Amino acid sequence: LEGFATAWKDREEHARIPHAVLLTGPVGVGKRAAARWIAARLLGVDTASALPVYPVERLDHADLHWIAPLEDKQTISIDQIRQLVHEFALTSYEGTGKVAVIEPANAMTHNAANSLLKTLEEPSGSALLILIADRAGRLPATIFSRCQRIDIAPPAEAGSLAWLNQAQPGTDWAEALRLAGNAPLAAIEALEQLDTHASMRREFADVASGKRSPILVAGKWAGLDPGFVLDWLARQTHSVILAQSGGTQTTVNTGISESVLNRMDRRNLFCYLDRINRLRGQPKGSFNVQLALESLLIDWADHLRQRKAV
Repeated sequence: LEGFATAWKDREEHARIPHAVLLTGPVGVGKRAAARWIAARLLGVDTASALPVYPVERLDHADLHWIAPLEDKQTISIDQIRQLVHEFALTSYEGTGKVAVIEPANAMTHNAANSLLKTLEEPSGSALLILIADRAGRLPATIFSRCQRIDIAPPAEAGSLAWLNQAQPGTDWAEALRLAGNAPLAAIEALEQLDTHASMRREFADVASGKRSPILVAGKWAGLDPGFVLDWLARQTHSVILAQSGGTQTTVNTGISESVLNRMDRRNLFCYLDRINRLRGQPKGSFNVQLALESLLIDWADHLRQRKAV
């Protein structure tokens, strides 16, 4: 996050802080740590901290509002946003301004997003809205266009490994980091799931080669978190696409043999990835996970021959 921090300090020095920022980037690159760091600096709580830090500690301040889905909820409601809009209209309690963090911003309902528009269009001079989105494409265009986007990309592999080794010395982080798409914070979670990743990789390869039933594998995967499974499927499919382009070794990333790989049409692989991404963009509970996985794995077993380009 050094590049991000340097760029933000430059905005501070030249009085170019926007009224609304959208922090984007893959899961696990430190967007929430960055949001907390920005808020602390603006509110005068921790102006000396050179970089965002992990784990993210709770920041208690009268002028900070951190909006997220309530417990047992998947969305941010219009009532939550209305309350935020009301708070933003009030004078700063400590005179340093107001900050609100909305995460994930794409969890806002349609009505909640519309309720936020007026505040985005007519912001208070001392208020800053920080929106966090793991996939910016899921945000309404009306929200996206009114924020200054700051993309936080995964660091170079060497830098990620150095940070992880410092956090937990003696751990073999290479595989976890690769599974996490080089996002260091996501690698911490991936480390705990290496056995699950390995099992899924074997099952995915066996479905492609006809050694396992796609229905049985779908039933097993349906017991896992749907977001985790779909993210995993997206990464695996992307790896296969790269393999067909000569950019990576399929046997290393997915275990799928070259003979099976050659039976898959590259154009249909992109369509397959699009199907997965559309499911990833749907709210949890809005589709039948078991049936969705069965459909995906049946097509995978058939080497996508029946999947036409769209």
